[in-house]
Amino acid sequence: MKKLSMILAISAIFSTSIFAQKTFTLTSKDLGGETTKVQEFNGFGCSGENQSPQLSWKNAPEGTKSFAVTMYDPDAPTGSGFWHWVVVDIPANVNELVTNAGTKNLVPKGAIQSVTDYGIKGFGGPCPPVGHGYHQYIITVYALKTEKLGTDENTNPAVVGFNLWNQTLAKASIVAYYKR
Repeated sequence: MKKLSMILAISAIFSTSIFAQKTFTLTSKDLGGETTKVQEFNGFGCSGENQSPQLSWKNAPEGTKSFAVTMYDPDAPTGSGFWHWVVVDIPANVNELVTNAGTKNLVPKGAIQSVTDYGIKGFGGPCPPVGHGYHQYIITVYALKTEKLGTDENTNPAVVGFNLWNQTLAKASIVAYYKR
């Protein structure tokens, strides 16, 4: 009986490790639970440094041909939220955006930074209205089933989002908060 229990235990451990899937995960060395003046936009009434955060991801699903990254504020008082960063066509062999990649155009070769709701191309940091409370900034990396999304630097975030929806294999997000 002991032998049978041991065999069943070993089988359970072995089958779990074989069939377990690794989770697609997004992390940042620059962000904790909140953004800071370092990420805050410089303009539009804000006076931050407007540095995009470092981001890295791992365990993309099989079949990933490219990545995209977005930063979105659903709490913006616009009726439709606010897109702060839209990057597409990140090559499949890339798994990191360095600090300030979105501001200094240090994105990987071939990647496209589309226009944001600020009307700029590249990163536009948090800038919630004074006294409006905490806003959540959802940063998402998308694993895509296409090498090229078919958008360009002038494509608005809603159209990019529609194309992302059609091409996403998996996505991972982190949320950071900010208020003024």
